[in-house]
Amino acid sequence: MRKTFTIVSLLVALSLILTACGGGATATQAPVATEPPAGSPPPEATQPPAATEVPATTTGEKVTLTIESWRTDDLSIWQDTIIPAFEAKYPNIHVDFAPTDPPEYNGVLNTKLQGGTAGDLITCRPFDNSLQLFEQGHLASINDLPGMENFGDVAKSAWITDDGADVFCVPMASVIHGFFYNKDIFDKYSLQEPTTREEFMTVLKTLKDNGETPLVMGTADQWESATMGFQNIGPNYWKGEEGRQALIKGTAKFTDEPYIKTWQDLADWAPYLPQGYEAEKYPDSQTLFTLGKGAIYPTGSWEISLFEKDASFNMGIFPPYLPNTGDTCYISDHTDIAIGMNAKTAHPEEAKTFLSWVASDEFAALYANALPGFFPLSNAKVTLDDPLANEFLSWRQECQSTIRNSYQILSRGEPNLENELWRVSAGVMNGSMTPEQAGQEVQAGLDKWYKPQ
Repeated sequence: MRKTFTIVSLLVALSLILTACGGGATATQAPVATEPPAGSPPPEATQPPAATEVPATTTGEKVTLTIESWRTDDLSIWQDTIIPAFEAKYPNIHVDFAPTDPPEYNGVLNTKLQGGTAGDLITCRPFDNSLQLFEQGHLASINDLPGMENFGDVAKSAWITDDGADVFCVPMASVIHGFFYNKDIFDKYSLQEPTTREEFMTVLKTLKDNGETPLVMGTADQWESATMGFQNIGPNYWKGEEGRQALIKGTAKFTDEPYIKTWQDLADWAPYLPQGYEAEKYPDSQTLFTLGKGAIYPTGSWEISLFEKDASFNMGIFPPYLPNTGDTCYISDHTDIAIGMNAKTAHPEEAKTFLSWVASDEFAALYANALPGFFPLSNAKVTLDDPLANEFLSWRQECQSTIRNSYQILSRGEPNLENELWRVSAGVMNGSMTPEQAGQEVQAGLDKWYKPQ
């Protein structure tokens, strides 16, 4: 479903930034539009929500709020666009966006929270990770925060307690998985966007036979193998929400054929990856692709801003390929990011002011267009200016949506399922384990602690 927010409305919002001294409240950062537990996109409002009054800073002194985040790629956007818009309305509140490298974020954040040095505002990953932070007393309940009425149940589902009693983060965005490709390289060899596994592998072989690097991805950080590989193509094998819910119910296992086939695909990608991919980190892969040194990059909509800024060639995207022609297509349309308040912040009123602004239509429009590929979760009608963002969003009309299968419930114990998927997916791509071994190890780890619900 495409969110609409007219350019005229955006101009009005920007005008208010320059002329108003009171009003909105929080800003937040951006790998995802909605995390639909049932695979459905976020609800769309029939009318724009009414403006929400939020408290301004209660003292005349200037207060600094620090945002913890993993979105290092977004630093300039926060500094140049989002934070200036907020501070124009609230000159007594300064915001500092202080991201940590994605693989280190969870550990660094936990250390800061336990040591009492974490920032005032916490960027929230979806489901279990943030739920645990709330249950440990690190995130505050925001049930009564002005602006939360702008979010439906689906949008809030990734940041709410199991009993629905407490919401603890303001939903910001979802992201959609897929493949970027270099159109100039495709045109050079008269290649078409692949729609099936067979077509995809044929394209890879053609590119390699002509001396090109077909796929750009590394396994050094591990998470890319799972997030950009396994969770990208996998939903077409395990049938999206049907398969994800079956894992939670215990009627499916990671040793089943859909999961083994997904890992087998990753193993089959390995000969087409860059030389030395085992030592290649995420930023290395981004650089290789934007320099035109690889034809296809498995990733997601969160890359749009960086790639459009750095790449000098024509880019295209295509959705995850189907196992067979005529199969139903599924996409990972993943509730990716929200923002909450450190329960021990020294500036709770100012933090709430910022969070309320994040819940506003103004922020939704600014964020969606400043960070194309991060699709708003609020009921605001947002018009997307970026063609690639609109193309990603169009896949919702063609395919069924799901979310990453490790995020809800299944990563609450030890060994942590999300981390296990990182480890074994990288192992499969590195050739250090077989797809069957990957399935056995992941399922054995889950069986140690998880009782199906």
